[in-house]
Amino acid sequence: VHPLWQSPLTIPGGTRQSPINIQWRDSVYDPFLKPLKISYDPTTCLHIWNNGYSFLVEFDDTTDRSIIVGGPLENQYRLKQFHFHWGAINEWGSEHTVDSKFYPAELHLVHWNAVVYPTFEEAVMEGNGLAVIGVFLKLGAHHEGLQTLVDALPAVKHKDTVIEFDVFDPFCLIPSCPDYWTYAGSLTTPPLTESVTWIIKKQPIEVDENQLEAFRMLLFTSDGEEEKRMVDNFRPLQPLMNRTVRSSFQ
Repeated sequence: VHPLWQSPLTIPGGTRQSPINIQWRDSVYDPFLKPLKISYDPTTCLHIWNNGYSFLVEFDDTTDRSIIVGGPLENQYRLKQFHFHWGAINEWGSEHTVDSKFYPAELHLVHWNAVVYPTFEEAVMEGNGLAVIGVFLKLGAHHEGLQTLVDALPAVKHKDTVIEFDVFDPFCLIPSCPDYWTYAGSLTTPPLTESVTWIIKKQPIEVDENQLEAFRMLLFTSDGEEEKRMVDNFRPLQPLMNRTVRSSFQ
């Protein structure tokens, strides 16, 4: 077990845990779901950090320069960071699945409700505190926007390494199709708090084999430790319980 999961979990028996398997047919079309409006300022990008479980691309969230609004959200939410989950091979890696189908990787863009909460840390603990956009990655064409990021990854190969990474627009990682599913869920890493409105994009983005392979060259371990490759950093599927997954499309 990865060290992240070795301490006692904060919410072991919650009723709205993530990730889940999204059953296309069981999702309910909601005509009142608005399009999601995304407005990111590339200059708010700060750095890349290998936290020993994934790599986080972190943003300046002291102002409303990079935000999302609309969709299922009642307030606007500020971008805090984005990260990925991926597998050792292409047959699995995503956290969410669609009709039990895995993708090789999944992107999470994490936003917090700065209208209601004074800090990100407080938003993490509350019901409507976070909004996470999930984007599936599938094997296909080379992704030009992602390549800038891939080129920077060797510099954060080891756990606890941080490099400056400024002027990056994560909007290039969002599929053009506006369709999404949404449901009430949780963080997929400790503290697993049930504070997340999930917005899972229906359309995946395409990346090529070399780009996925660059993720797998990262390490869970610090410099000087025995090397453990950073792969399979996803949480297993959680029961849906009595939740409804809504869709913005028919």
